[in-house]
Formats: sequence, C-alpha cells, structure tokens
Amino acid sequence: MEEQLPKKRVIQFSLMLFSAVMVISFSFYFYQVFFSPNVLVDQEEAEIYVPTGTDFFGLLEILDGERIVKDKISFAFVSKLMKFQQAVKPGHYLIPPNLTNIQMVRMLRGGMQEPIKVVLNNVRIPADLASKSSENLEFDSLDFSNLFHDKEIQNDYGFDSSNFLAMFLPNTYEMYWNVSPRHFIKKMNDEYSKFWNQDRKEKAERIGLNMIEVSVLASIVQAETNMKEEKPIIAGVYMNRLKRNMRLQADPTVVYAIGDFEMKRVLTVHKEIDSPYNTYKYPGLPPGPINLPEIETLEAVLNYENHNYLYFCAKEDFSGRHNFAATLSEHNANARKYQNALNKRRIYR
Repeated sequence: MEEQLPKKRVIQFSLMLFSAVMVISFSFYFYQVFFSPNVLVDQEEAEIYVPTGTDFFGLLEILDGERIVKDKISFAFVSKLMKFQQAVKPGHYLIPPNLTNIQMVRMLRGGMQEPIKVVLNNVRIPADLASKSSENLEFDSLDFSNLFHDKEIQNDYGFDSSNFLAMFLPNTYEMYWNVSPRHFIKKMNDEYSKFWNQDRKEKAERIGLNMIEVSVLASIVQAETNMKEEKPIIAGVYMNRLKRNMRLQADPTVVYAIGDFEMKRVLTVHKEIDSPYNTYKYPGLPPGPINLPEIETLEAVLNYENHNYLYFCAKEDFSGRHNFAATLSEHNANARKYQNALNKRRIYR
C-alpha cells in the first residue's frame, strides 16, 4: 500500500502537468487566433469589393483570391464565434495591413466600407448619365436607366421625361459602392434641393424663370462656350431674346435635335428639322436641358449680364470666344467672317 501512494501522486502530477500544458497551449493558440496579425501581414493596404448577396464562403474566396488573409481557418473560426458568418455585408473595403482576425471581422461585420468617388460631367443625354453613374458603382447602367425612365419616379420628384435630367448636377460625389440606383437618385435629389436654396430660388423668380427653366437655359449656354467670362454675357443674350419673344435660334439645340454631336456646322437644312428642341423653328425654351450644365453655368444664368446684345457668333480665329452684336446687320457681318473661316478650313458640316 505504501508503494502505491507515490505512483498515484506521480500520475496525478503528470495529469496536472499535462492539463497545465494544454491550458497554456490553448491559451496561446486563442491569443494567436484573436490578437496576432493575420491580415495583409507585412504587406501594403489593399481594397476588396464584396458584391451584394455574397455569403461567407464567397467572402473567403475573395479574401483568398486577393491574398488578404494569411490563415483562413483561424479567420473562419473567429468569424463563427463572433457570429459574422451570417452577417456578411456588401461594399468596398479598404483594408489596412497587419489587422488581427477580430479587427477584420469587426470591420466587415460593421460594414465599415470606404466611399467611392462618382464624377458626373460631360453628360449630354440620359445614356451618358447612366454610364457615368454606374462606372465605379456596383449597379448596372441598365438598372439605372430603367429607373430614370420610370414616369412614377420622375413625377415623385416633380419632373417629367423631358426635364428629369435637370435634377442631376455635375459634381464629384462620394457614394457607397453598393448603393442602389433608387438611393443614388434620391441622393441626387438631395443635392439638387441643397443647390436650390432660398437665395437662388429668389434670383430665378426675379429673372422670370423657374428652376427647371434655369437649367434648360444653362444647358444651352454650356453648349455654346467653355469660357467662364462669356457665360453671363451669352445668358444675357438669350434672356434679351426671351423678353422680346424672339426665337432663341441656338445652334446647340439643333445639334441635340439631330443627335449628331460631331457636327461642326449647322446649315439651313438642319434648321428645318421638326423637333421641339429646334429653337429656330419653335419659340421659347426647349422642353428640357440638352446637357447637364455645370454649377458655374447655372450661376451665370441666375446672374446674367445686362446689356443690349441680341446676337453672337463664334470668332473667326477659332479661339472659342465670340463676337457679340446688338443689330442684325452687325451680326451678319460677324457671321460672314466666321463662315469664310470655316470654308477656308474646309469645314462644311
């Protein structure tokens, strides 16, 4: 009996020692799993795109394909413990280097994504807007087009099919990559409402135009010149013609009606096209904008220059500037100089 006691103690001690080793080992493993870097270890920051509808296994494929996670098993283990496997959120994520599993899971589970810059410029027609809007975002341009042409949505925002383009202001916006087309359009309406503050609304009222009409006229001015200093002058010309019930006779509206944006020269035959956008044929403003006018151009209309000019024509030096005239005879002389310059360069259309 005395000989067996030491044996039991040895066994007990061995079991205790084994248990201690296992506890220490598991503790160290758990520490490693939760608190040691496992994301982009010794690498530079990276970005990932997680499409809408991606499940956890799809996310693992993305992380593996981009070589984001060093140990997928430990990442999956922590994700399960933190109940992330059923909470994958789509988006565009900027991943800093040397994150731990727990930091990575918190970022993705919380949907802490990085916004995308969306640049709206050089838009003439709705198809251009759809392309620009969807260029860096998840949604498809066709999905955007379908909503853009939805009459119910147009009416909800106070527009119709001919003037809905006026609600979209050229600028650089920050959006989440997975924003839906519907929320994108709402964001544009929010920006439109911010632009049309009380001061600008009062200016529009003073010059006798509503907000949409300002956008329509600004789109014509935008098509006429890139020169900032000339925009208020050209806006003043068109305002003078509107006040006198003169047809605007704006070449860019004819180009828009024809749909050939490569045209360099509007001829008499073009001015006969039957379109509500043909301001040679129909008085007043066309039914909608012919492009997305820049904010600078909208401001030029709201603050147009008061003068007595009724006409303008591109300068014959092709500088992009214009000759302005108060009388038709003076304008015809300016027009002849420009037409002769076009003929000299053999520009006939």
